[in-house]
Amino acid sequence: MANNLTIKEVSQRTGLAASTIRMWEHRYGFPAPARTDSGYRHYTDEEIAQIKSVIAYRDRGLSLPVAVERVMMSDTPAEPSIYAAVATADGAPVPQVLRKTTLHALSRAMEHEAVAQGTAAICFGSFQHESFYRPVENRYAQIARSSDATVVFADFAKMSDNGPGKPIEVPIKAEDALGNEWTVIIDSPGYAACLIGWEQPQASSNASETKFEAIWTVEPKVVRRASEVAARLAGRHDAALGERLQQMLSDRPLASTDNTQSLTNLTNRIVKYVEVA
Repeated sequence: MANNLTIKEVSQRTGLAASTIRMWEHRYGFPAPARTDSGYRHYTDEEIAQIKSVIAYRDRGLSLPVAVERVMMSDTPAEPSIYAAVATADGAPVPQVLRKTTLHALSRAMEHEAVAQGTAAICFGSFQHESFYRPVENRYAQIARSSDATVVFADFAKMSDNGPGKPIEVPIKAEDALGNEWTVIIDSPGYAACLIGWEQPQASSNASETKFEAIWTVEPKVVRRASEVAARLAGRHDAALGERLQQMLSDRPLASTDNTQSLTNLTNRIVKYVEVA
């Protein structure tokens, strides 16, 4: 991790003008870089990640003071959510507002393609509530049988790891950012895809009208970014699991960017499931 980045380097990596970074520091005490004896600011990679998270929260509609407060109060301030981390990754697509039924179709297509590929993937899913996961538990069990690791997040009462070939259930707290997110990540050398959504405040009590600000992509580098963040979040609950997942990812080649057959298969599945939704 770099710990001596200049404000110019921070500006280049975040897209914020140096004057804006200084203004944030003056008004909100954020970021709070170290200073050299001569008064020059020195930043770390973690502070850059925090700044990017604030930008992502602002893009989601939060005011600057609230976005700064949320990042500063987070247990994992550099990565308060998978969505926030991926939204600021190089190559991330523009978010779209999608209905819950559309997210169901996208998720189903990605999950079924993972089963069909049968490759040694690392997979993650976040479901907000255990009651949302149980109806598709069998599908994740199918994925787990041919994957190197399959991890699911929800408000489980406890962690459950039943060994190889079984999904690992990791509990999340109500206040965790993942409690407001919808995530499907498939990361294998032959096939990569991810869907990450942030639930928008509802104007109606009708669950079928729930809308999500969502990102979905088959760009391998963005998928890997999502996997790395999910692995670290799993490590918050179980350090050994997080370390194992991160080691697996560090040794794993990125998916090929020219696998047109996988993309064609996935696109056909998406169209099919959207049509029947």
